[in-house]
Amino acid sequence: QVQLVESGGGSVQAGGSLRLSCAASGFPYNSYCMGWFRQAPGKEREGVARVWTSGLTIYYGAFVKGRFTISRDNAKSTLYLQMTSLNPEDTAIYYCAAFRGYCPGTLNDAKTWDYWGQGTQVSVSS
Repeated sequence: QVQLVESGGGSVQAGGSLRLSCAASGFPYNSYCMGWFRQAPGKEREGVARVWTSGLTIYYGAFVKGRFTISRDNAKSTLYLQMTSLNPEDTAIYYCAAFRGYCPGTLNDAKTWDYWGQGTQVSVSS
């Protein structure tokens, strides 16, 4: 069955860094666009970043501002999100997601993504 398993979340102080990982299985990973979303308490789920299988077509949410880097290892069917310069506004549950086919132009419509992980908590204190 399809599985997306996130790891790497935790608690850090403002200015710190974290690296999230997402291990995928049960579907043809190399044929899917992969992305990260996040959801803070009381807020809508928002897109963080997405990357096509080539690793070349990357899109980031406006709030990222050069602080995060998305990457994927197709040989390991694993997606990564390197996060630096974290601030308390980045506190959220971070979800890995898969979209069948080429990546959508934006990350505005989370409902169109096909598969989701359970999420990993990221907490940033000031």
